[in-house]
Amino acid sequence: MKIGFIGLGTMGGRMAANLRKKGGHELVVNDIRKETAEPHLAAGATWADSPAQVAEATELVFTSLPGPPEVRAVALDDNGILAGLRKGGVYFDLSTNSPTLIRQLHATFAAQGAHLLDAPVSGGPAGAQSGKLALWVGGDEAIFNQYKQVLDCIGDQVMYVGPIGAGAITKLVHNCTGYAIQTAVAEVFALGVKAGVDPLALWKAVRQGAVGRARPYDRYVDQFLVNSYEPPSFALRLAHKDVTLATELGRELNVPMRVAGIALSDLAEAMNRGWGGRDSKAAMALELERSGVDPIELSLEELRKILAEG
Repeated sequence: MKIGFIGLGTMGGRMAANLRKKGGHELVVNDIRKETAEPHLAAGATWADSPAQVAEATELVFTSLPGPPEVRAVALDDNGILAGLRKGGVYFDLSTNSPTLIRQLHATFAAQGAHLLDAPVSGGPAGAQSGKLALWVGGDEAIFNQYKQVLDCIGDQVMYVGPIGAGAITKLVHNCTGYAIQTAVAEVFALGVKAGVDPLALWKAVRQGAVGRARPYDRYVDQFLVNSYEPPSFALRLAHKDVTLATELGRELNVPMRVAGIALSDLAEAMNRGWGGRDSKAAMALELERSGVDPIELSLEELRKILAEG
């Protein structure tokens, strides 16, 4: 199948490669930075100068973009996807997006006889590379079923979750949960260290408790516990965008988001420090600073040794 892919960044580039490697699909690609397409072009993909040209040349289009402004522009600009997508054409947005925007776009595409589904992913760059990603899809279930085998080239946990927007909502619930937990972990870890417990001993102890055995503490080895936030696994500016979208949805639906609001406040403060390009866990350093605790700088080698022991 000839497939269009727009957005070849950290996540998109890896997902696009798996469509070719695992499914044998022919790719037509576009990105705001043409150099990101070079590995795909070398592997046989075709370059298109605009999203409209991608849509004109393909049956199925994917986008993987930073957020709602970029999705709106790529979908609806004069040279956007809608301008080139044929009647009956299908567009899956893999971005973490606003459910309100995705529903608006869905209505616009449907009015021209085209199909739009939201299909945000979870699993990070490593998952995008290996194909071990969750995809949460919202939209027309018949279209989902028609292209399920294509989606299986991108992730190993592909799930239909409901009508249009359901995928975006699921992703926001997932990501906001993670950042609320991150904020709580920063708070209690600062408490433990300031109270006099050695950071390594504290981490080893709590990760074996009832909560720790679910392994939330293991997520902080490569950044928070070694005070290293560059290069980012997931940029703080993107985390700020995700939690902003979740709290906006809460306001729309009259749902109090008190813990999420605290998480967003920390992410916003970190953004104002100029940390947007650092890993999202950099926001955890704020609580250490507020508590008068020096940055924790444990040995990554020792931490990984402990992880390997279980």
